[in-house]
Amino acid sequence: MLFMTVLYFLITLKWRKDFKNSVPLTKKQAIYFIISMILLYLVKGSPIDLLAHIMFTYHMVQMSILLIIMTPLLMLSIPNWLWEAFLKLPVIKPIFLFFTKPILAVVLFNVLFSFYHIPFIFDTIKMSETLHGGYTMLLFIFALFMWWPLLNSLPDQTQLSGIKRVGYLFASAILLTPACGILIFAGKPLYETYSNGAVWLQAMTLCVPTDTLAGLNLSGPELFSTLPVTEDQQLGAIIMKLVQEVIYGFVLARIFYAWFKKDQKEAEEFTQRAMMEQHPQPTE
Repeated sequence: MLFMTVLYFLITLKWRKDFKNSVPLTKKQAIYFIISMILLYLVKGSPIDLLAHIMFTYHMVQMSILLIIMTPLLMLSIPNWLWEAFLKLPVIKPIFLFFTKPILAVVLFNVLFSFYHIPFIFDTIKMSETLHGGYTMLLFIFALFMWWPLLNSLPDQTQLSGIKRVGYLFASAILLTPACGILIFAGKPLYETYSNGAVWLQAMTLCVPTDTLAGLNLSGPELFSTLPVTEDQQLGAIIMKLVQEVIYGFVLARIFYAWFKKDQKEAEEFTQRAMMEQHPQPTE
């Protein structure tokens, strides 16, 4: 994260003039980037990462921050001229053009997220460092693709108009609902990595050395939580859905505000034209 921060400011400040059509970094973009790095540290470098292996609630906190809050902030922190340079790299542009098609982007992200939370798949991924890291990166990439039609302002990239943005957000919210709903209304624990002591200990080796775990003489995650496993599972799903609804609600508010400003501007221009037609300037 420190490397990413240094690299970002070197590119956007010191090396900016080496890029075509570059403009100075705005204060808002810099703030967005710093916030996104703080959030990345919270989910991957702070105790939340360890807690996510102990309680499902923290796993969902981690997922919601990474995919729904941090990803759009990181995207907004990157100037258009830097996106343009990145998209000119071999293979990158056709990949973006294909995977950021609105219907494909929103469906694939939600399918991958739901697939991850199928119990057998989830337990398998949680017990492999390679699979866990790889699938988390895959979800992040497809979260970026999912947010792209809403946030990008590049002329040759997929963009959505106002009403289509609203429909896109509603579609994304609906597509995530089944996965969260199953977890909320499940009457029993679904994941061995949070309910079976032996499987949980195996999954914990991803973030805690084996000899340390052996010395602690732990039997399962219940020692670290006052919540029953089923309620922990339900709370995690509720948090994920609530975070999505809050962030999407904020984005919708921004969309409607932009509509209001646009309509207000058009009304003022129409009024000015009408007044000019009724009271034309005298000609000499």
